[in-house]
Amino acid sequence: MGLFDDVVGSLLQGDGGKYQAILTWVNDQGGIQALLEKLQNGGLGDIAASWISNQQSNQAISGDQVESALGIPAVSDLAQKLGVDTGSASTMLADYLPKIIDALSPQGEVDPQAHNDLISAGMNLLKGGKLFG
Repeated sequence: MGLFDDVVGSLLQGDGGKYQAILTWVNDQGGIQALLEKLQNGGLGDIAASWISNQQSNQAISGDQVESALGIPAVSDLAQKLGVDTGSASTMLADYLPKIIDALSPQGEVDPQAHNDLISAGMNLLKGGKLFG
């Protein structure tokens, strides 16, 4: 990640920093597609599909569902990066993942740039005001 992205993240108060950490964490998990597969294998395929679909509203997800589908070790890894407890990290993921995946799939499928460079694709959404604007 470049200096400009770091500066943008620090200027966007708390949400920008959290968002950037979550994008990095998603990348560390294998990227958006791997995360979607984990959610599907964890019984949350229909919920995750709603985040991608242009035909339905995003379904909510709970922190407990996140922990169950993705595993406590993965969520704990994010918690350490953010300096919060695992419960707070899972709640944060429950809030941010639908927004991130929805924003990265404007045409009903995940933007190809997100597969190649998730961090840049996500930061472009943030800079363009498509998430917290």
